[in-house]
Amino acid sequence: MVPDVSTGSDTRGLIAYLFGPGRRDEHTDPHIVAAWDMAGAPDPGRDPAATYTQLAKRLDHHVDLRTRELGGKKPPQHVWHCPVRTAPGDRYLTDAEWAEVARRIVHATGIAPEGDEKACRWIAVRHADDHIHIMATAVRADGRRPRTHRDGQRAQAECRKIEAEFGLRRLKSGDLTAPRTPTGAERAKAERQGQTVTARHWLREQAYAVAAAVRTEADYFTVLQSLGIKVKTRLGPETGDVIGYSLAAPGDTNAAGEPVWYGGSKLAPDLSINRLRERLPDQQVADRPRYAADPADPWRHTTTAIHAARTVFDSGDDAAAQGHLAAFGDALYNIASATTGPHRAELRAAAMAFNRARRSATRADHEAATALRKAAKELAYASNEPGGLAIALLFATVHLARAAAKWHEQRGHEQQAAAAEEAFRHLQAGYQQAAAPVLADLARRAPRAATARRFEQDVRAALPDHADRILADPAWTALTTTLAQAETAGHNPRRLLTEAGTQRELDSAEHPAEVLNWRITAQPNRRTQAARMRSATSGTSSMSATPHPPATPVAMRPEEHSRHR
Repeated sequence: MVPDVSTGSDTRGLIAYLFGPGRRDEHTDPHIVAAWDMAGAPDPGRDPAATYTQLAKRLDHHVDLRTRELGGKKPPQHVWHCPVRTAPGDRYLTDAEWAEVARRIVHATGIAPEGDEKACRWIAVRHADDHIHIMATAVRADGRRPRTHRDGQRAQAECRKIEAEFGLRRLKSGDLTAPRTPTGAERAKAERQGQTVTARHWLREQAYAVAAAVRTEADYFTVLQSLGIKVKTRLGPETGDVIGYSLAAPGDTNAAGEPVWYGGSKLAPDLSINRLRERLPDQQVADRPRYAADPADPWRHTTTAIHAARTVFDSGDDAAAQGHLAAFGDALYNIASATTGPHRAELRAAAMAFNRARRSATRADHEAATALRKAAKELAYASNEPGGLAIALLFATVHLARAAAKWHEQRGHEQQAAAAEEAFRHLQAGYQQAAAPVLADLARRAPRAATARRFEQDVRAALPDHADRILADPAWTALTTTLAQAETAGHNPRRLLTEAGTQRELDSAEHPAEVLNWRITAQPNRRTQAARMRSATSGTSSMSATPHPPATPVAMRPEEHSRHR
């Protein structure tokens, strides 16, 4: 059950909407199911003689009194509005049950405490099977404003109790860190324009993707504008520094033809200018991403950083863990952007799902996650997808998403845990799509039987406690190919197996050979490294001191960001 508290100033306009046909004729049988005074509240849905004006005057009575007391100055935002909707799949509630829901919510939020004769006037209108609208005038009979501090949170808490008592789907409790949901008007506008998402939702996703890829605040605004997004900054009166910003989607205008602006913090709490600056320090041009000496380096560095992040969730340092959650959220956007193939859709869905998991009431230590964030930004500028190494990275993200879900669950972060689990499912589906053909190809290129027997001896010597499970794993044949490749690259297979076996997940892994395969795949080519070091040493004097110009991140491909597909 979801309540959504808001305020306004147009009493009659809201009443006309509640009892009208709806924007798409979706309202059926509008009528009052509960009110401050059922006998004294005209019901345009049940009484043919009742009118919108009569009901508006009755509701506005206290506002009129207050207006006279203030010499004609009407209180601002005096209309309190709270739609309450059951979850998809819930049973339909009767009018009597919805009436009880309404009375409990106006009591819990301070609009009309039970037994308070001077409480605000209110009505609850039902015009669909799955929801009601509670409307009130936020002025009491004694002329005071109601005590509605944190009314949204109190409404949420009461809905959790109602769900349990009414046998409805139990939704996850929040902690006030979730972004604002699009309003009904925004959703209706998107439908009229033929858009699959609202402008608010689209802007939020673009802002996250851009923030994940860029290095500086200036680049953040520049890239947003390059995508056709309008940017408006707010400057401090004394310093002239940017103290806030707003974004408007291409073609999204109001009735007057003006852009519809959304402040950064209104898109999501961690998109405010101050939160962005915490993870977008202003760096020099020389620190901007350069083309890697080895195109596989960004993928390898990100994989290594994600493996290292796993240990942070068990460290007891919640601030560091929260910083890694934010950095992992950025990494998911860049991984999706740098990936090709049909599994890319699952990765983008995972990035969007994880947005809720990257925020909690715990203040993040972003400096603790510098390695992961830096590696993820390198990936934003990667020019290719290096086969098995990209799959190894996906494999690492699956396990980190599951660890993030467990971390949130242990701390009672219900919404974040559910979001991390959703991201895990998308990542797992994407990994399976991408890994199956790669593992099959490795199995087809397996080394000779004599070489495979030698690797079997290495497994039994390096990992005696896991050897039987590894050799029985269907991925064992693919692993022999990976070990042969690693040996050719200058690695000792037995030493590699020992090192890979000391890491996490092997004890509980359903497919231990598959785990080892991707860990070993992420190891750098030692012979290539040695050759590169020799080349760098001999050619130092001939290198130009001119810094590389800023590259364009692959996350900024314009065809991916249009609202008009």
